[in-house]
Amino acid sequence: MKSIVNRMVVVLMVGALTCVAAFAKVHRHTVTFDSDIKVNDTLVKKGTYQVKFDDETGQLSIVQNGKIVAQATTKIEARAKKANDFVLRSINNGDEKQLIGVTFGGSDKNVMITSSGATTTGTN
Repeated sequence: MKSIVNRMVVVLMVGALTCVAAFAKVHRHTVTFDSDIKVNDTLVKKGTYQVKFDDETGQLSIVQNGKIVAQATTKIEARAKKANDFVLRSINNGDEKQLIGVTFGGSDKNVMITSSGATTTGTN
């Protein structure tokens, strides 16, 4: 009897841990910037990068060759319907282009950068 109860407890624990891992996702998309772009105060040179968003921490990272080039804190905005494809949002701020948000294909949320939460880890 104890053996059956122990097995059931182990199965429930594994199931609970799997559920937690399933909800915390990191979304990724490879993007090529045709021109330099700023992520808050960090200048990201033109080139190919991977854009990563961590649901759990709310951090958006721009990564090149495994190295984080820029990070920003984000907020989530609901969309009326799911996005068909990856969308990069930017504005022109004088002569500079500023990244303000992204939407991943198939998502019903916009990931918008909050200007107060940027961190810099260096530029290439």
